[in-house]
Amino acid sequence: MNFLHRTRGVIAALAVTMALALPMAMVLSSAADARAGRSGSMGSRGSRSFSAPPSTTTAPGAAQPLNRTYSQPGSPGMNAPAAGAANKGGFFNRPGMGMLGGLAAGFLGAGLLGMLFGGGFLSGLGSFASIIGLILQVALVVILARLAWGWWQRRNNQQAAYAAGPAAGQGPRPDGADATGPMGRATHAMDQSAAQGTAQASQSGYRSGFGFGGGARNDRPLEIKPDDYEAFERLLGEVQAAWSNEDIDRLRELATPEMASYFAKDLEENKAANDINKVSDVKLLQGDLAEAWTEGETDFATVSMRFSLVDKTLERGTDRLVAGSETPIEATEIWTFTRRPGASWELAAIQQTN
Repeated sequence: MNFLHRTRGVIAALAVTMALALPMAMVLSSAADARAGRSGSMGSRGSRSFSAPPSTTTAPGAAQPLNRTYSQPGSPGMNAPAAGAANKGGFFNRPGMGMLGGLAAGFLGAGLLGMLFGGGFLSGLGSFASIIGLILQVALVVILARLAWGWWQRRNNQQAAYAAGPAAGQGPRPDGADATGPMGRATHAMDQSAAQGTAQASQSGYRSGFGFGGGARNDRPLEIKPDDYEAFERLLGEVQAAWSNEDIDRLRELATPEMASYFAKDLEENKAANDINKVSDVKLLQGDLAEAWTEGETDFATVSMRFSLVDKTLERGTDRLVAGSETPIEATEIWTFTRRPGASWELAAIQQTN
């Protein structure tokens, strides 16, 4: 009996520790990656907002879906059955109850079972807490395994990219620029992938889990030229610089109104937390065109980019280091740019890679 109580005590302690540690880890992770976009997926990609862009050499993994977007995945009636089913639930499944309702139902059920089998109401609750502790332990193992697997993938991708870098930079650039440096190799790699990305854009069908893709798309392939790649590389640095300077007016010039609104909200949250994010030394290391197309009069281009930067968060007013460091880090993101007739390219979406 004493052994059972000790076991329950250990499991309860582990559950509390994990409940406190996981949110703290998430906060530290988000603070360390506080560059423009905050390592999230946001924005819109026209009719392809809910279609994953093709994988590339730079970003071989699947792109994460846009979790902050103005785009609508489908008509309101498509979600009506699910909403109707939610409204038919009992007391613990009413709309708005969510996870708390489920936990309350679980605690009540565990207590009743404990009383039914003679162990008392609190005995049943102790058993239920043990189950919760076990579930939290399993979840922690899964999270650690995913982090290890992601680190291993990033390590292999970086080694492969460095090994392929010199080959990608051989030969003169079409615009006559030097292709031997890191910037030249990255832009030249984009040039070589233009034909492949355009072909993928013309052949890939518009598919999503929300029911799209029944008919033909109202878009056509777009040819991306060397000047366009240079604009993408320039926007990468300019957006990060405007974010670092908290220059929302400049961000409105460089990005779509939707993306500018997300940046403005994130900067307001930084101010509320008395933090300021500083990004510097942004260098494009490798880039590939994923797809490019035109919808009506609007052009779209989705580009995978691997870049290095110094990313740190300081306490506002004192410049005390809160997160990050002076050591450059590497990031791989998928950026989508858009352009209207007679206008320059603007940032329309940022997606993270798996």
